[in-house]
Amino acid sequence: MTNPTVVLVHGAFADATGWIGVISELRSSGIPVIAPSNPLRGLTSDAAYLASILAQVEGPALLVGHSYGGALITVAGVAENVVGLVYVAAYVPHEGETLGELQGGFPESPLTGSLKKWTYPLLDGDFGVEVTIEEAAYPGVFAADVPEEVAGVLAAAQRPLAAAAFTEGAAAAAWRTKPSWALVAGADRAISPEVQRFGAARAGAVVVELPHASHAVILSEPTRVAALIRDAVRATS
Repeated sequence: MTNPTVVLVHGAFADATGWIGVISELRSSGIPVIAPSNPLRGLTSDAAYLASILAQVEGPALLVGHSYGGALITVAGVAENVVGLVYVAAYVPHEGETLGELQGGFPESPLTGSLKKWTYPLLDGDFGVEVTIEEAAYPGVFAADVPEEVAGVLAAAQRPLAAAAFTEGAAAAAWRTKPSWALVAGADRAISPEVQRFGAARAGAVVVELPHASHAVILSEPTRVAALIRDAVRATS
């Protein structure tokens, strides 16, 4: 049997290098893996970009989404070659639901009060709004279980997310027809564990919970994250 190609999709305030430990773990098991860069410009356009990558992957693909990346795999995961979805400390929206609506049903996380707004130019000459996490707040909100010096570098190098990503409805919900798995980070201060549990349960996902893991669980617990992905690979091969 042929293993699917694992496609790792990072979320906001980070980049694809956050998957470094997970990639090492998967490759040591002979599992093909890619970690494309996420544009972070909006749910619709980012999902379209991911879909374009999937169209160029030979054979089956297993999508893994961290954080905001979970919303993208939910939409792009309807592609014919996608055999499963793995959510890691992630949003799991329903079709037509915005991330703002999904998160609005639960108490605000510390992330909400720690965002800094920036502007960037749009093609029509206007300006859009994007957000980052205040550098001083980043370690505690995003990476509480990562070494302090590493969290500081992550804060300085974080990539902003266009604010429009929170207001665009998901065009599809691939978990309705594709098997799914979910890792809940129990000490997450960016996407509350309650939001993660709700989305995973609604999707009928196989759930693993790490009670003390922060939002940066892909960096702090790569072995545990990779173990869940391996389970999904075995189930979909």
